[in-house]
Formats: sequence, C-alpha cells, structure tokens
Amino acid sequence: MSLSLCGKKQINGSKFFSYLGRLKWITRWGLMRSSDRENVMEHSWDVAVIAHALAIIKNQYFNGEADANAIATAALYHDVSEVLTGDLPTPIKYHSKPITEAYQRIEAEAEDELISLLPEELRGVYELCFKGNKQPQENREIIKAADTISAHIKCLAEIESGNNEFSEAAQFTLKRIVAFKLPEVDYFMDHFMVNSELTMGAVIS
Repeated sequence: MSLSLCGKKQINGSKFFSYLGRLKWITRWGLMRSSDRENVMEHSWDVAVIAHALAIIKNQYFNGEADANAIATAALYHDVSEVLTGDLPTPIKYHSKPITEAYQRIEAEAEDELISLLPEELRGVYELCFKGNKQPQENREIIKAADTISAHIKCLAEIESGNNEFSEAAQFTLKRIVAFKLPEVDYFMDHFMVNSELTMGAVIS
C-alpha cells in the first residue's frame, strides 16, 4: 500500500478480501417477504457451525472419520461465488435442468474469478475450499445438509415471528433434511432443533 500526493491511499494488492467483505450486502430469500433480512455472510457462518457439529457428531456417535475442520472451512466458503452472482432463489435455480446447469457454470466461473485475485501461491489452497468437486463426497453431503438445516431454522424463525409466508418453505426444507438419511443429521434434529429458537429469557433461565 502506498500514498499518492493528494493523500489518498493507493491500494496495489489483491481485492480478494474486499470482495468477501461484501457478502454481508448480498441478501437471501429474494422471492420472500422476510421479517428479518438474512445476508449470505451470516448464513455462511451458520452453515459452517452446523456442518462442524454434524462432522463431530458423526465421529463421536457413528464411528465416522470426518475432518470436521476441513468441513467447517469449506462450509464457510460454500456460497462465496454469490458475491459476484447474487443469491439465486432455490425455485429458480432448480426450475429446470438447463437453468441448473447454466447457473452451475456461472457459479464455477465466479469462483475462478475470485481465486484469480489471490497470489498464485495461495490459489490451490483456496480452490480446495471453494470447489465442491475438490472435496470428498462425505464432506459435500454434510455441508449440503447443514445448508438445508440453516434454511429450515430461518423458516422456523420467520414463522415464529408471525410470517406464515415461510410455511411451505419450512415443510420443503424439512422434507429435504429427512431425505438425507444421515444419522448425524437425525441426531442434530432430535437433540438441538427443539431449542433452536428459544427466547433470551428461556436461554438464561
């Protein structure tokens, strides 16, 4: 970083982290009226926390050998391409095979564009985090399950606030959660979801 004669900062380095910082301005649930707006940055944190928990549960209770730290890191970046593409609502993203395939190509190009902003020595490491096809199938399944659980929690929070527009979405996400048929997911739902939306008074009591 250097200073120009007029006193303004001239940034000559990578814009990578500047882009990542803008994830907080990318809102989710674009087709829905939300009581509480959710952005991609906070959603990514939720997914990382849940995915990390699922991996630990798998290892502790179901004889798994999941790399919880690698899964949490990949989950943290699972929607990073949306800083360039925006959040495409699920009904549109999966409306038809051609639309899904087209979006996947755009998503991959956006990931490549972000990776290209990094120094060459760092690109391979971040590519492992960004690219789902670079990760083991087990990791991808856990992250996808965590993503769906996070969405379901959002739906329940909206319904709790009186916004019944999320009722169908809640049913849809719950069906997807059940369809994973992963014991660690079932354990999480049985042991943690019952208290996922407690009020602060209930939490500290």
